[in-house]
Amino acid sequence: MKEIHVQLSEYSKHQYPFHHLFEQGLDTYIVRLQIEGICQALVEGEIRDIKPGDLLLFQPGDIYDLRIGYGQKTFMQSGDYYVMSNGPGMKEWWEMKLRPTLTKIADDTRLQTVWRQIILEKRRLDGGNPAVVTALVWSLLLLIDRSIEEAPEDQSPAAYHALRMRQYIEEHAAGELTLADVAHYTGLSVSRAVYLFKQHFGTSIISYTQQLRLAHAVKLMDHSMLSLEQIASETGLGSYAYFHRLFRERYGISPGAYRKNK
Repeated sequence: MKEIHVQLSEYSKHQYPFHHLFEQGLDTYIVRLQIEGICQALVEGEIRDIKPGDLLLFQPGDIYDLRIGYGQKTFMQSGDYYVMSNGPGMKEWWEMKLRPTLTKIADDTRLQTVWRQIILEKRRLDGGNPAVVTALVWSLLLLIDRSIEEAPEDQSPAAYHALRMRQYIEEHAAGELTLADVAHYTGLSVSRAVYLFKQHFGTSIISYTQQLRLAHAVKLMDHSMLSLEQIASETGLGSYAYFHRLFRERYGISPGAYRKNK
């Protein structure tokens, strides 16, 4: 894992107009994710509106023109995560594949969690452990690659609602999770959420949640000493009876028999 040197990484919240211009070109890589509000940025020679979920990628030599609060009749505050970095690791990641300068990705709390860890590590008095910073930034970059790959081709609001629901389910499947929880997260009615998820992924919210929980249960049976009752509880499946029924329906064998055969 080649080293990545972070010059600056923060969550930036602008409550007043702001203009950041590198007219002669950047000397660093910039990765920026808009979280709230709207701003404008130069993308492929054109000033574009940047909205929540928009990911911007710039490399050394690119002209960077970021405008917040310009051309707006009423100022709207803007918030974003960003990291400015260099080093052989950034160059290696950048050259792995072609990526668009601007991509709309689903709001993923996992990205933000890693980003916050980078920020906290860099705020240490010693500037952070270089190995820790490198590992964290690589984690962020690989998660970004997955987010870009999963970004819907049609860029429709419905597609992003579906993707956000899937991410939410993956994050909360091990706990108590209801259809109302999933719908509320995306601001949809339960019926609309159920319809969109099935339309985009070909399976129901309940079925997808069950698949995640059963896959988690299999890993725990393979690699832990937890009882089957504890595994049912840990994976969000609740009672052992329910776990037993779902497991047999999916794998054609009871949980107890599966564990004995391992």
